[in-house]
Amino acid sequence: MSLFPRALALLAVALHVLPVVVEAKQQQRLCAADPFADPRTDPCDSLKYIPSNALTAITFALFIAAGIAHVFNSWKWGAKWMAAMTVGIFTYAIGLATRFGLHSMPDSEGLYIAEYLLVPCAFIAAEYVLLGRLARHLSMDEYLLVSPRRVMPAFVASDVTTFLIQAVGGAVSIAANDIKVNKVGSNIFLAGLVLQLASFLLFTSIYLRFLYCVYTRQPETWTKDATLKKPWYNDWRALVGAMSLSCLGIIIRSVFRVVELSQGFQGAIATSEGDFNGFDCLPLFIAVVIYVPLWPGRFIRASPEDNNLPIEKAPSVAVPEGTPDLKGSALP
Repeated sequence: MSLFPRALALLAVALHVLPVVVEAKQQQRLCAADPFADPRTDPCDSLKYIPSNALTAITFALFIAAGIAHVFNSWKWGAKWMAAMTVGIFTYAIGLATRFGLHSMPDSEGLYIAEYLLVPCAFIAAEYVLLGRLARHLSMDEYLLVSPRRVMPAFVASDVTTFLIQAVGGAVSIAANDIKVNKVGSNIFLAGLVLQLASFLLFTSIYLRFLYCVYTRQPETWTKDATLKKPWYNDWRALVGAMSLSCLGIIIRSVFRVVELSQGFQGAIATSEGDFNGFDCLPLFIAVVIYVPLWPGRFIRASPEDNNLPIEKAPSVAVPEGTPDLKGSALP
């Protein structure tokens, strides 16, 4: 789990250094006298619109509520290994909060780049951890193409790399005073997004193959909770449904970002507040809020000894007299 703190450290460095560089570059630009008059023609307004405080407040409140629910679930049910997603929720909420500042200071490139850098990479890291935990919980490690102990480090390393590519590309593009340099930065950022999407699609294919193998080769495991007459919300397959929906939300958001940046930072999609809330915030909110009612800690026990126990305590069964023990002798 050491990669996650390192990723946070890299994020902190980027947030400290890049806005300073960008603000210095911005001083060379000739900004509009009134940034609120016509944001679309203001060369210093990267969003090209004034963010709505009402929409920002709604999305910010929803993510904060989801984060608090995650903290509560972690306290009640365990699964502290989902902390990456919990931290990511609050980090993403901070990124959304920068839009309050952009509403008042639309020309602030520092706030703009901070919003772009506070990306939900930690959401993806939590999915990596969850797959490994699920495979070990079911004792089905052999159906993973990658060892459960290596799934998370391998894919998190990929995410850290793609994040740094995006950070460099974003800084170059936003700080550039030349159209060609701006285009180069946009292309670098886009390359990072494409690589991140490809990495997560690879992970998703490993996840789907794992489910297919369990379904086709281990039908007893696939239906074990239904056999025990557990309600659907305590069936481990409910967690699979939650994880599948969460992955779908992340994929939708990732595809949107690729399409968005293929038009550049000043494209029609990138400068639409409705598209941002509908295809960035909403899919990610679904990706994290689905774990509020279907928290992984309710399905995956903290200790290996508990992994094969049902969630509800099984009733004791009386052993009739005369039943042979393991050595063949009769019980008194």
